[in-house]
Amino acid sequence: MSLILQQIESLLLGAIPTMILFIVLVLAYQYLVQGPLTATLKKRRSLTEGAMEEAQKAIANAEARTAEYAEKLRLARAEAYKVREQRVKQWSAERDAALDAARKAAAEKLAQARAGIEAEAAAARQTIQASASELAGQVVRAVLPAAAGGAR
Repeated sequence: MSLILQQIESLLLGAIPTMILFIVLVLAYQYLVQGPLTATLKKRRSLTEGAMEEAQKAIANAEARTAEYAEKLRLARAEAYKVREQRVKQWSAERDAALDAARKAAAEKLAQARAGIEAEAAAARQTIQASASELAGQVVRAVLPAAAGGAR
C-alpha cells in the first residue's frame, strides 16, 4: 500500500505543473478572450436594442404625423366644401335675381305693349265710330235707289 501511495504522490507531484498551467490558461482565457468577448456582445446588444427603440420611436412619430396630415386634409376638404356650397348659393341667388329682373322687364314690356295696343284699338274704335255714320249714309245711298233719297 505504501507503494501505491508513493506512486500516487509521484503522479500528483508530476501533475502539479500541468494543473498550474491549466489554471493559468483558464484565467488567461477568462481575461483575454471571454471578458472582452462578453463586453463586446453586451455593447452590441445594447446598440441593437437602442436602434430598435429608435426605430419604434420613428415609426410612432411617422404614425402621429400621418394622423395629423389626415386631420389637416379632412379639415381642408371640409373648408373647400363649405366654400363651394357658398359659391353655389351665391350663383343661385344671382341667377334667381337675374331671372326676376328679366321677368319684371318682360312683364313691363308686355304691359306697355298691351297699353299701346289698347290705345291703338281705342283710337281705331273712335275712328270707326266717327266714320260709321258717314259710311252708313254711303251704304244707304249705294243700296237704295235714287228715288228713295239715294244719290245715284
